[in-house]
Amino acid sequence: MLKPLLKTTAAALALLLGASAAFATDMPFNDGWQFHRVEDGPALGHEALPPADWTWETVRLPHTAHLEARIIQSAGQPQWQGDAFYVKRFRSDPSWKGQRVTLRFEAAMNVADVWLNGRHLATHLGGFLPFTLDLTDGLKAEGENEVVVHLDNRDNAVTGPKPLKDLDFNTYGGLYRGVTLSVRAPLHITDEMLADHVAGGGIVVRQPHVDSTRADLTVTTEVRNDGAQARHFTVMQRLTRNGKTAARTASGAVTLAPGTALALPQDLSVPHPHLWSLDDPALYELETTVVADGEVVDSRRTRVGLRGIVMTKDGLWLNGRKTFLRGVNRHQEYPYVGYALSPEASRREARLIKAAGFDYVRLSHYPQDPAFMDAADEVGLLVLDGIPGWQYAPQDPAFAAQVVQTCRDMIRRDRNHASVLAWECSLNESPMADALVDALHATVHEELPGPGVYSAGWMPRAYDVYLQARQHRLPEAGKKEAPAAAPDKPLIVSEYGDWEYYAMNAGFQQGQWGDLLPQERSSRQELGGAEKGLLQQATNVQEAHNDNLGMTAVGDGYWGMFDYNRGYAPDLETSGVYSIDRLPKPAAYFFMSQRDAKADGIGAMVYIATRWTSESSTAVRVFSNADTVELRLNGRLVARQAPDRDRLSTHLRHPPFTFHLDHFESGTLEAVAYIGDRAVVHQRVRTPGAAHHLELSLDTQGVAPAAGHNDVLFVRARLVDADGTPIPTTGTDIHLGLAGDLTLMSPDHVPTEAGTASFLIRVGDSLNGAVTADSAGLAAVSLPVR
Repeated sequence: MLKPLLKTTAAALALLLGASAAFATDMPFNDGWQFHRVEDGPALGHEALPPADWTWETVRLPHTAHLEARIIQSAGQPQWQGDAFYVKRFRSDPSWKGQRVTLRFEAAMNVADVWLNGRHLATHLGGFLPFTLDLTDGLKAEGENEVVVHLDNRDNAVTGPKPLKDLDFNTYGGLYRGVTLSVRAPLHITDEMLADHVAGGGIVVRQPHVDSTRADLTVTTEVRNDGAQARHFTVMQRLTRNGKTAARTASGAVTLAPGTALALPQDLSVPHPHLWSLDDPALYELETTVVADGEVVDSRRTRVGLRGIVMTKDGLWLNGRKTFLRGVNRHQEYPYVGYALSPEASRREARLIKAAGFDYVRLSHYPQDPAFMDAADEVGLLVLDGIPGWQYAPQDPAFAAQVVQTCRDMIRRDRNHASVLAWECSLNESPMADALVDALHATVHEELPGPGVYSAGWMPRAYDVYLQARQHRLPEAGKKEAPAAAPDKPLIVSEYGDWEYYAMNAGFQQGQWGDLLPQERSSRQELGGAEKGLLQQATNVQEAHNDNLGMTAVGDGYWGMFDYNRGYAPDLETSGVYSIDRLPKPAAYFFMSQRDAKADGIGAMVYIATRWTSESSTAVRVFSNADTVELRLNGRLVARQAPDRDRLSTHLRHPPFTFHLDHFESGTLEAVAYIGDRAVVHQRVRTPGAAHHLELSLDTQGVAPAAGHNDVLFVRARLVDADGTPIPTTGTDIHLGLAGDLTLMSPDHVPTEAGTASFLIRVGDSLNGAVTADSAGLAAVSLPVR
């Protein structure tokens, strides 16, 4: 029972809170795994252990079970599916005696069986969320311990999301996220996945009231006593920002019987909080400490963003300010390595999406990397967190139970992130039974009772937020009637800009539609494709986003951020505003231009959407968020003008600027953007000359390469002329060589796409490498990887 709060001096409290837990250790468990992929034969069955005569490869996590081609089915083979085994041997430390030892897998595709020292511990279903196993009773104090993991990423009727041959994305195999070994005292804060308690386990932070004057928090900590005797303890909470205490509290003395757990709620209040927002994503750190017999026995750090979100049929209010969320859908795959992104690579993804002008990401169609969630908190992205699902909903009780449990597990993992807007516990475009819809909606509110929590789904009933794709809103081709009106609840345009144009159902008659070739009408355009098609993609994006802004919606999500592979198709889906190699298409700059610049010019951008060759249109489109733009050709003024005002721009904050030139003239186009009378930013585009040399760069997005993490990042080799002007040719072969502790994930010969060849490298144990690019007739160029 709770006892009166003991009087503790501020100094003593601070001393305890700053202390390290006596037995609280989290260790990366990613190095030294032995890996074997079964190349052929029938499925081995989940009881199968590896035979003694197999050969093994030493790997580090995150790891993909199979390196794929950039376009997976380009060689006529589907994505690899099958059995894979991981084995790791380790010794127990003497300090672990009497402690609880657990192993947490952040993801394992798709069905995982785990053994410890020959004893089967568990079977886990589902490849996108963590699971935690208690190793304590099976560990050897002397000699080697052995963990064996058997993975099967074949189609599974219970986990979904759909058989690969019919799926619009891929489910790559392997232990593609990290593993953590944790050592805890018998009296400890529980792991939320291992505890498996509704609305509990670990630490739950709720914010019942947040505004600019005060933020109220309720922090619930679940503590378990696995010891043989009752324990008396105190739980302390301290909330800090930039090292300064914003709020603190301590419980009274608590007594916990052996073999039991207790969820302890505590309230904190922060006066005049620094609120988390899209432009200023302020984060606090919550330190939770368990103290028994004057000693810190466990502690946990949780990052917290203080913010209030309200959604109604009239829109969204973030911290009391009405906000429209300009967003995008994201698949998490990289070329070659599939889902096996390092934490640093996931952080680069979030930074890239934010820099591209987006404030919201739909995590389609599955939970994504915890490192991406952390980065979304840091850069100011709101995310729609979703369970795996795509056009698949068998009427099977086992499938329904798995879906509901997946919803619970996703919420438990991500519930304390400031970035989570709503929970898409819905099977995308799937004919879900009413009972399943009701169960999923109820699950969201069971796991997170209280205000500011929203379920979201593609079906209009039950869910708090309705997710409607634009193609579902428009009349079908050949029909005059639009679908039924949206229900009386918050609405997010979940997808737009791709399918309605791919299916030739744009919703409006575009002025230039008649003179386009069929392949140029679509938003699916390769980066190295014709300029006309890429500009059509930008027009489609502009038209559809403008249409979305004309309705009452919380936000919209373009489909999609990056080009990606699909199980059912032999080519890439190329509607991304970035290529699969993370290079921008012109449509990306349209989105960048929709973010406001400040009056002093900070954040101003301008982009001339032309390669300016003899094949380019003389109607030159410029994207900018400035008031006016001046365009010059070879130093001569073409015009200075305000943005376009036409039927594709009626609701845009910053429409494009279109300049009409009489004819093409080789040379330099320069655009100068003005806010008021002040020139704030400019850009030049030159007609390219003959290839002269290569430029080499690492695409870090401000996140430095990391040694020892299996970090993967892109190396760009760009073809330029004597003046450094990019040459936007596709198909020029470029070779990349490596020195030092680096590994190529891509081939060593890659053709340029729009003038750039993108290679994917992996960093080893040290940052002492270099890359060297060369191409026929051009001098080699080198770059250190530091």
